[in-house]
Amino acid sequence: MNLIDVKYRDLPMLPSGLRTAWTADTPLDDLGTVRRITSETVRAAAAQDVQYGERVCLSLPMNEPHPPYFGRKPFEHVIFDFNELVQDDYVNGFFLQASSQWDGLRHRKDPDVGFYGGVSDAEAGPGGSRLGVEHWATEGIIGRGVLVDVAHGQSPSFGTEARAIGVEDLRRTMRRQDVRLQRGDILLVRTGYLQALADADDETRARIRDDGSFTGLVPDEEMAEFLWDEGVAAVAADNPGVEVFPRDPNRPTLHARLLPLLGFAMGELFALDELAAACARRAKYSFMFVSVPLHIRGAVGSPSNAVAIL
Repeated sequence: MNLIDVKYRDLPMLPSGLRTAWTADTPLDDLGTVRRITSETVRAAAAQDVQYGERVCLSLPMNEPHPPYFGRKPFEHVIFDFNELVQDDYVNGFFLQASSQWDGLRHRKDPDVGFYGGVSDAEAGPGGSRLGVEHWATEGIIGRGVLVDVAHGQSPSFGTEARAIGVEDLRRTMRRQDVRLQRGDILLVRTGYLQALADADDETRARIRDDGSFTGLVPDEEMAEFLWDEGVAAVAADNPGVEVFPRDPNRPTLHARLLPLLGFAMGELFALDELAAACARRAKYSFMFVSVPLHIRGAVGSPSNAVAIL
């Protein structure tokens, strides 16, 4: 039986106490949970969730946040005259995960069992052919999106306060919004982090960045079980790491649970403020979600290149 259809509590448990969606006998392919997006789920999203034709960009400008987080460097964009009539341009030092982006399945491995699906270091390393973002790029991450606006009604600094968002917080917000998850959905969680950053002056913005604290999902088994059993295909947030930060060094991170063991696509720094306003105006929190990662063979991550269509 394909483990992607098994309930979380029935998944194999590793000696570490973490559950995995693959074993040596039942390896999955290079898509992970993105496999939950099917032609049927895409058709349903197009038919049911595109009502107004309103399009909302979900990606920051590629040079934001500036400077980039986690020691990444800003890129150099060079425009030059190709000839007397034509301009051309190129980019130097372009970190694929410096702005709104997807963490690919090469991004994180488990210390005991390795990369997702048991893929070896050689297969998932430089020159390898497994788990690169190109496997998501070929068909895109496209389907029904659901915004869970946890930041709604909270203080302006909520997203920077290292608040832990639990499963009940997500469920309560979805009840308020009158929306439910369906198998194959792309879940977007608004914490208010980017809004707080945008509203701050330069000094406060630098303090927020240097402090390194942000509100995010609780990295516990209940959250992993919720995302798995609800059939989520990908999860993204408007903060730098999806999960709450600082992390508890005494327990596994959400990245450690979701990427190498369950095969989730994880999106970070998604621009969700305009989408939240549009959803509130329409009283509609589901939409068509379209994201086409860059088609770069072997890429560890990719800019999100995402829009919502209401």
